[in-house]
Amino acid sequence: MTITEGFLDHPVFKLVSETARELGVRAFVIGGYVRDCFLGNPNKDIDIVVEGSGIVLAEAVAAKTHAHVSVFRNFGTAMLKYHGIEVEFVGARKESYNRDSRKPIVEDGTLEEDQLRRDFTINAMAFSLQEEDFGALIDPFGGIRDLASGIIRTPLEPQQTYSDDPLRMLRAIRFATRLSTPEQEFTIVPESLQAMREMADRLQILSRERIVEEVNKMLVTDRPSRAFELMEETGLLPQFLPEVSRLKGVETVDGKGHKENFSHSLQVLDNVALFEKEAIEREELKDYDADGNATLRTAPDVWLRWAALLHDIGKPASKRYVAGQGWTFHGHEVVGARMVPKIFERLRMPLNEKMKYVQKLVNLHLRPIALVDDEVTDSAVRRLLFDAGNDIDDLMLLCNADITSKNPAKVARLRRNFELVKEKMAEVEAKDEIRNWKNPITGDYIMEVFGLEPCNTIGKLKEMIKNAILDGEIPYTFEAADAYLRSKAAELGLHPIADNQ
Repeated sequence: MTITEGFLDHPVFKLVSETARELGVRAFVIGGYVRDCFLGNPNKDIDIVVEGSGIVLAEAVAAKTHAHVSVFRNFGTAMLKYHGIEVEFVGARKESYNRDSRKPIVEDGTLEEDQLRRDFTINAMAFSLQEEDFGALIDPFGGIRDLASGIIRTPLEPQQTYSDDPLRMLRAIRFATRLSTPEQEFTIVPESLQAMREMADRLQILSRERIVEEVNKMLVTDRPSRAFELMEETGLLPQFLPEVSRLKGVETVDGKGHKENFSHSLQVLDNVALFEKEAIEREELKDYDADGNATLRTAPDVWLRWAALLHDIGKPASKRYVAGQGWTFHGHEVVGARMVPKIFERLRMPLNEKMKYVQKLVNLHLRPIALVDDEVTDSAVRRLLFDAGNDIDDLMLLCNADITSKNPAKVARLRRNFELVKEKMAEVEAKDEIRNWKNPITGDYIMEVFGLEPCNTIGKLKEMIKNAILDGEIPYTFEAADAYLRSKAAELGLHPIADNQ
């Protein structure tokens, strides 16, 4: 079977073919590029497997193109960029594993042996780059058939494939999620799902970083809930995110049950994915650097997705049944915010501003909803804008996604009220510029006016001024803040040093 039209038109393929022939080796395109050709998905990452040295072939191609080649001798791979695409070269190999290690014993191999070690049939397909059969599809495991049927299946018995590298269990779920479309849903074959259930604890031999890398890829798909449903179903999720698994289930007392928080969290996650995609298309979302400089967001923000996933993780710990009232989760946002750093630390995720961003959104996610239920005052809006800062748009998107109910009329009513809150926020922000609020009175100014050394009183006075401005007691101007400062200082027995001279 020869398939060349449109798939191997890029000049790099002919170049690699000619160079491989000159070196007396066979070369093939393999993996994701081949899969995506049949799916019609763009892919600028090309993997070339060589029956011989991938590094030698890469260097020979680079010499012809004058391209820079990056060599990774420990892995036996090399990579170069050519006409806007990345091409990675590796020698065909066969692998064997010890049960308690992820480090394989690697030996040179043939194309067939290399395909046998691949994770899934749809990723084991290859195109020949030999002159005599250029473009021939080499598909020993029926990957093209599985692709057409929407099936995720391993070339070997799933127990062996997953035992060799347990990360493949997460990769199966990631591909089932990412490749699914409204027209075709990809499913994992039953024997693979069963193997995952039996081998879930094998995830413990993996580094947390490798697990998180896969989860991050799941999170930025169009329907990430599917991935978490599959991970929960197979027992993989409790292995690294038990806090989310604990959201599952409904407890009943006196015939009254609470919302099923696992499915709710996944619905919110999907809502965020949809709302963010729509907002990006409308060019409504911005990302900010450390200096507050803004750029338009053009791709999903994985940290916003983490905030959506974790927004209710404090509910199991804060759940209470109150007779005559029912179930409550008071303070779950505070409890959840405290849990975020521990989760990030355990999963070896960044403990920098990314973690603080997720923590902030978890902590604040009820605030806009409270404004929907209560009378929307300028003071409440100012405080929300102040506390959220440049993350206010993401917070509002999350809170809008959090409006879920089986009652469509209730959802419609809450969403209408939510739009009123957004309008009020726009009015207050345009008038007061609270999002990037800075106290007009500095600590140095207070020390200078009153002749003070650094002390707690300075912080107390600055807090009074901040609250007065946010509560609308005084205008957001230096003159008003200075007058307020002097009156509050006098109440504390402080007087400007100029008055004593």
